[in-house]
Amino acid sequence: MCFYYEIAPIKIVRSGSDILTYSSAEELKIGQIVEIPVGKKNLIGVVWKKAKKPDFETREISKIISKTPIPKHLIKLSKWISEYYATPLAQVLSGILPSGLNKSRRFSKSEKLEISGLKTAAKTDRNTESCSIFLYTEEQQNTFKKLDNINSGTVLLHGITGSGKTLIYINQAEKALNTGKSAIILVPEIALTSQLVLNFKKYFSNIKIIHSHQTEAERHRTWLKILNDPEPQVIIGARSALFAPVRNLGLIVIDECHEPSFKQDQTPKYSALRASSFLASNFNFKAIFGSATPLVEDYFLAKLYEQNGGNEIIKLTKLAKKEAQPAKIELVNLTKKDSKNHRFFSKKMIAKMEQTLSENKQVLIYHNRRGSASITLCHNCGWTALCPNCFVPLTLHADKFLLTCHICGHKEHPPISCPDCGEAEIIHKGIGTKAIEEEIRKLFPQKKIARFDADSDKNETVEKLYNEIRNGKIDIIIGTQVVAKGLDLPNLKTVCVVQADAGLALPDFTSSERNFQLISQVIGRVGRHSNESNVIIQTYQPEAPSIQFGLNQDYTGFYNFEIKNRQKQNYPPFVYLLKLTCVYKTEISAVRNSQKEAGEIRKKFSKDIQIFGPTPAFYERVGETYRWQIVIKSKKRAPLLEIAREFQGKPQWRVDLDPPGLI
Repeated sequence: MCFYYEIAPIKIVRSGSDILTYSSAEELKIGQIVEIPVGKKNLIGVVWKKAKKPDFETREISKIISKTPIPKHLIKLSKWISEYYATPLAQVLSGILPSGLNKSRRFSKSEKLEISGLKTAAKTDRNTESCSIFLYTEEQQNTFKKLDNINSGTVLLHGITGSGKTLIYINQAEKALNTGKSAIILVPEIALTSQLVLNFKKYFSNIKIIHSHQTEAERHRTWLKILNDPEPQVIIGARSALFAPVRNLGLIVIDECHEPSFKQDQTPKYSALRASSFLASNFNFKAIFGSATPLVEDYFLAKLYEQNGGNEIIKLTKLAKKEAQPAKIELVNLTKKDSKNHRFFSKKMIAKMEQTLSENKQVLIYHNRRGSASITLCHNCGWTALCPNCFVPLTLHADKFLLTCHICGHKEHPPISCPDCGEAEIIHKGIGTKAIEEEIRKLFPQKKIARFDADSDKNETVEKLYNEIRNGKIDIIIGTQVVAKGLDLPNLKTVCVVQADAGLALPDFTSSERNFQLISQVIGRVGRHSNESNVIIQTYQPEAPSIQFGLNQDYTGFYNFEIKNRQKQNYPPFVYLLKLTCVYKTEISAVRNSQKEAGEIRKKFSKDIQIFGPTPAFYERVGETYRWQIVIKSKKRAPLLEIAREFQGKPQWRVDLDPPGLI
């Protein structure tokens, strides 16, 4: 007997053909992964649905890769992402499924039993603690009651830093697992998985971790273990963990849900928040979005939803520990000449660091710019070291004595004299985390110092050194935004922000919001415990709203200020956005093509949209290519979807619907 199926390949075969029909000698289940012949090649595909015998000749499925089908919720989610973001289904499936599915992997004997379904990874009769014995605050107990009355849909958990959101996640995960369902917990940074896993391991044993630092083989092995595990499980990971093939998904938690990393920047360009909301509403479970500083756009939509009878915004306004003392916050105005006696640090900042270290407590220094100096120039003629590919200033990394482009990765040695005028005096300006580390080592040579940023050695990340950081073995922690969020360090006494206004210069509608979030988050690293703590914030713009609201931890004030600006300037949540980026080897081709396409869009859609550009992208030249962009606003999503579909098939164009920013 012959069976027929529609198969969705994970590579685009031809434009507009998401599904192909094949025959099979054996009956298959929807969601099974198979290998199919396409032309002279074999491709991986997903069994999409049963089909009647067609009136044309079909080829036979060449191999069954997985006997266990991927869950129904992933099939529906793939279809939704394809439609909602106007993205070919093949590209969505290639993003959802791990690489190397048709490769054979080595497994230990116990892993083989686990994958065959003869042995479960870890029974849910946990030899760990139960959440019910924990002493919760009154506010947390009220939150549980509210959450227990919500059966499905999205819930925004707006809790200040240190209010005990993690214990709420654990409580909700335990309730899901007790009903035989699994939970997915998403975090924005791999660095935060260590802390979260430690917390969850006290209560659960069947935990699996997914993140981008795993090798292809590790990710594939983990994926197979999840797929074949019949027991309820907890999946912890970054954005892609949303696609873990768990059976009976019963809860999604997104911690620090305001982070831009929850929007994928490569095709398929989906938002993990929107995808989670779709799953929660269609499969009858809760998606909890937790943050101290929710995105203005998300807060606006949650308020609107609440007003129309939907799930309420749950607020946590008190610290989880009664004995916790709020941090003492001081602002240093760098425009005053007597504020500094060092090129980076004010007198107040150095004094607080010295006092803290003398008490054997930790100091955290935050600056959201890596490297040693952001500009290298000639003192005589003004020549500047630029990347030959991207035409942006090269950043000096003094530890390696290299100038590096942070866009394309180009590296070169700094010149010993000016290439233009021959002057020997080459100067390096700007502040980066490496320069801060160098100066701190001079000021405190006896102390153990660690720097965490994108240049950190793979064995010296927050994730790898988490226990040393938490136990107070590292005296001074220096870093970019990776150290600003989520970490709970009991020995930390002083937080120093080197330049709080560094992000405000970026020409983007989200710059002020991002700056507010980072200041609020970094302040939230202290004031969680009974010991006294300090925050010293240096800035050249002390009156900037994002800095003032951030200092006072005033989310409501910032939200009211920012939402008025968004409405006035016509930005989300009051409009939908589409960003189209044209990429060509030559500038003239990028300009002409983008002008031509902008003209076509204006002719066809002039009534329903506002079109801006074409203009050079913020990074106009990236790795020997030129980039021009068109930004389109619309009160309706439909015209943007239609435009996006037209541009998806054009190889020179990058399409981003609902971009988190315009840079």
